[in-house]
Amino acid sequence: MTVDRHDPAARVAAHHRAGSGTTRIGYPIGVRRVRVLARRQLTPRMLRLTLGGPDLAGFHTYQADDHVKVVFPDPDGTRRDPVPDGQGMLDWPRPSPTSRKYTVRRYDAAAHEIDLDFVLHDGGVASTWAASAAVGDEATIAGPPGAKAFPHTYDHYVFAVDGTALPAVGRWLEDSPADVSAHVVVEVDDAAERGYPLTPRDRVAVTWLVREGISSTLAEEVRSLRLPAGRSFLFAAGEATDIKPLRAWSRDRLDSLITGYWKRGIAGLED
Repeated sequence: MTVDRHDPAARVAAHHRAGSGTTRIGYPIGVRRVRVLARRQLTPRMLRLTLGGPDLAGFHTYQADDHVKVVFPDPDGTRRDPVPDGQGMLDWPRPSPTSRKYTVRRYDAAAHEIDLDFVLHDGGVASTWAASAAVGDEATIAGPPGAKAFPHTYDHYVFAVDGTALPAVGRWLEDSPADVSAHVVVEVDDAAERGYPLTPRDRVAVTWLVREGISSTLAEEVRSLRLPAGRSFLFAAGEATDIKPLRAWSRDRLDSLITGYWKRGIAGLED
């Protein structure tokens, strides 16, 4: 089957079906004005906002960890949003406006809606905005810029994540084949966060770790797993320092996608 190289949906689907490893597939990047349609408190520290509006027509998202940037106004309320450059990319003002990346947990093309899940914490720009955002409030989102797509054809998957990557895991469990085999290891700061909704699967084992202070046991737990025979794939995402040991561990063992979503003491990490 010939795949249209200009059709990102077809390219991602083809890689899911028959590809190997991780491949970068770009999307036409849009800037969209949306409104808050609904709020749902998933756990004490995880808030879901449903955003929607006609600007979401033609929105591109085909991989479980696709993300958008929520673009915030300046402290005086001035909006300096990026604008499309006519070639599928964006022109950003300088200095760039404050923005933060969030995984697209759900996209409903017919309803023109997306869900974004926000980890609530003191002092965060996005967290503070999400906690106070009311139904009807406007927001600007930019992206997604494209997929780091990995196939649905591995014999087994390992997910090593903290709370910030739970939306990607949740979406992947819904999108992947019904008979998928996986270990999901999640590290959270509070036992109550184990209430985050994940679709149960017969061959998916979920292990919850509760962090003590700032000491992480995520990498240690993953390295102790007994992987089944066959080809395995590792998806690791969360605090950059906590998942860093998995880069060397996975190098000669299994294919992987490892992304630092955030880093202690650094605002707006770009990994």
